[in-house]
Amino acid sequence: MLKEYINDAWLPILQHNHLDSFEALWALNKEDWFEPPNYRRGGWSGVVKTSIALPDGGSAGVFIKRQENHFFRSWRNFFRLTATFEREFRNILNFRKLGVPTLEPIYYCQKTVTGKLRAIVVTRELEGYQPFDAQCYQPISRLGKSRRRQLVARVATTLRHMHDAHLQHNCLYLKHIFVKEGPGGATDARLIDLEKAKWRPIRSIITTRDLYSLYRCAEGWSRTDRLRFFLAYRNEERLSVESRKLVRAIVKRLVHKNRRV
Repeated sequence: MLKEYINDAWLPILQHNHLDSFEALWALNKEDWFEPPNYRRGGWSGVVKTSIALPDGGSAGVFIKRQENHFFRSWRNFFRLTATFEREFRNILNFRKLGVPTLEPIYYCQKTVTGKLRAIVVTRELEGYQPFDAQCYQPISRLGKSRRRQLVARVATTLRHMHDAHLQHNCLYLKHIFVKEGPGGATDARLIDLEKAKWRPIRSIITTRDLYSLYRCAEGWSRTDRLRFFLAYRNEERLSVESRKLVRAIVKRLVHKNRRV
């Protein structure tokens, strides 16, 4: 069980703000929710966005996620209730270890208080980033072809990197991919909401599952956008035989889903 984690680089900053303990972070203002609490099964989970002072001046935006009695069970720990934040935080650490761009972790802790399991996750705000759907496809007409192509290629290579590490996001929607444009046309992408991410041995299954989820919510994508994305993802100039098989598998799932709806 992961009981407590503090990013060494952030410890002086947390101490400067008197937020270097579970109790101080839990007591922080709960009224100004960034995401209102989600209540279920006798527990709740919510997110606050705040700004904390830096010792040398200035400030940094952080997200503080708190939950109480939000559990999950795995086949490895079927008889132990585990906070869902623990799974998400472990995935953040694992993604970073494997070089897959995601959030910067600051703090994690879980404690049982008066018989209730509480957990806190603190991460740095992705300053200057926007969700991929808002940045690119609402509406798509606002982006030029060159700019759209660069962002699509960056997202595709980021997902390829994740899948090369045999990591499946398992909830891969456009809103969970954050992108940023820098000077000179430079782009960056980060993956968030890793609660359901997992390692899987068969890469083709990972690709089919994640890209099916991505394509299903990419209503503003043209056929050209989808093709360019897949070519960048596969690092190909033309679709290979194996790539065509993957495309057919994804399309088959989409058609089957649409028929059920």
